Amino acid sequence: MFYTKGPGDQVNCQVCPRLCNIAPGKRGFCRVRENEGGTLYATNYSECSSSALDPIEKKPLYHFFPGHLILSLGTVGCNLRCGFCQNWRIAQQTPRTVSLAPDRAVEMALQQKERGYPCVGLAYTYSEPFMWYEYVYDTAKLARDAGLKNVLVTNGYVNKQPLRELLPYIDAMNIDVKAFTDDFYRSTCAGRLDPVLRTVELVHGHCHIEITTLLVTGLNDSPEEISRLVDWLSGVDPDIPLHFSRYFPNYKLDLPPTPEETLRLAGDMARQKLRYVYIGNAPHLKASSTICPGCGAVLINREGYQTQVGEMTGGACSRCGEKIPLVM
Repeated sequence: MFYTKGPGDQVNCQVCPRLCNIAPGKRGFCRVRENEGGTLYATNYSECSSSALDPIEKKPLYHFFPGHLILSLGTVGCNLRCGFCQNWRIAQQTPRTVSLAPDRAVEMALQQKERGYPCVGLAYTYSEPFMWYEYVYDTAKLARDAGLKNVLVTNGYVNKQPLRELLPYIDAMNIDVKAFTDDFYRSTCAGRLDPVLRTVELVHGHCHIEITTLLVTGLNDSPEEISRLVDWLSGVDPDIPLHFSRYFPNYKLDLPPTPEETLRLAGDMARQKLRYVYIGNAPHLKASSTICPGCGAVLINREGYQTQVGEMTGGACSRCGEKIPLVM
């Protein structure tokens, strides 16, 4: 899906902002879309590199069926090259995969429900799901027909038309906004910032969304940059949950872990304009629970991935009546 043909059997991929021109016998930047004689093929269709029944909070999604599980699937390939990638072994290498047809993926999720697990559906995650586009599209349609929810955990680096065609089948997204400068995206991720911001703005209002920003020591964690990120997101919707995540050395980056004080400061700054701000990978900061912005009551208490709904009734705070934007 989403390519045009050029002279000499060249093809131009239209899925993401890279718009790769691919010669016959070659693959695009993502390593999975291949030109065979002027036809573009998704070589990773039905190829699953990772699967797990995860807490939905692990995505992370804190306002979408809290306390539930979701069958999480990943493939290979990515259209960014983040130096700090946590899943680089499947995103940037060629791991072993198993064939998993769309109907079988849906069947697996339904089996979890039949066994009594609180599984709400399927999450397309681990590597970049937009590089698994055709498989996600086919599977999400079947999952929707079966009464299951569909979740994308994505870098948001996608073009408008593919995004709009998939959106009707997607119930929630966690979108990485990896920084708030184009220099960071270009130097550290081999991408650009504007297409990601556009994705968030297009998705808002069509499905549930939450945002994650990994604060990388000395690269994207300055108060000035955090302030710009918060200003932009509050302008989209101050009710969108923002997750700051602690960086640890991985893949090609060996910088020190994000100082906890940096995370604490980022959280304090964000809460001045956003109503729901969380800090991940830093349990000592105890910033994972959902707090009522009206009265400060603990609405959902989280310890690791253990979740307990507290002072809430009918989607509102039991103490003050504040309506909470949750999908339950």
